[in-house]
Amino acid sequence: MPAMQIRLLSVVVPVRNEQDNIAPLIAEIRAALDPVVKYEIVYVNDGSTDATPQRLAEIAQSCPQLTVIHHQQSCGQSTAVRTGVKAAQGDWIATLDGDGQNDPADIPKLIAAVGEGVALVGGNRRHARRDTWIKRISSVIANNVRSAMLGDHTPDTGCGLKLIRRDTFLDLPYFDHMHRFLPALVIRSGGKVVSVAVNHRPRERGVSNYGTLDRLLVGIVDLFGVAWLQRRAKRPVILEK
Repeated sequence: MPAMQIRLLSVVVPVRNEQDNIAPLIAEIRAALDPVVKYEIVYVNDGSTDATPQRLAEIAQSCPQLTVIHHQQSCGQSTAVRTGVKAAQGDWIATLDGDGQNDPADIPKLIAAVGEGVALVGGNRRHARRDTWIKRISSVIANNVRSAMLGDHTPDTGCGLKLIRRDTFLDLPYFDHMHRFLPALVIRSGGKVVSVAVNHRPRERGVSNYGTLDRLLVGIVDLFGVAWLQRRAKRPVILEK
């Protein structure tokens, strides 16, 4: 899909305690998209306790594309993403993690991968992971188990860099941690999913807000929940008059 066919791209970025990553990431988003597509940037501050709100307020004064939404307390990444998507004005949504490890320069590659029937384009970091060995190993195991159970044929659902139709996202069943299962949920709804190789960078500033063990334990429960949803999905065929 040529970028000109996207009326407006909304870049949704959930953040919690990422004060030092705010300015560099917004600058990269603007540099990547200014020559490509009309866009807006929607940051959702998920109950940060550092200077994240102040940094966002400062940048918003000179960045007309930036909209900032604040959660009074942390509600988690999936809820923050959903808040951003609901507030977004674009017909397509690009999601990015707020830690700077996703490269905004890859967003045009995701746009170019959209074709007939495609509702989600996911980033694939498999050959470029810049994480600790424990995160890389746990991710490989989780992706293999999830793919076997859900049949989503997606090599890297954990990548925060994704492109998805806004209407598709809002039609999906909502639950905490749903962002980890977007490909399976989109396929369940009848949409096509494709993956694109993307860059992945080491975290240069701040510390991770998510623990490997926490994600593993919650992910096991959610995996069976999504499998339950898949078994009960029905997609009617609408007859034309």
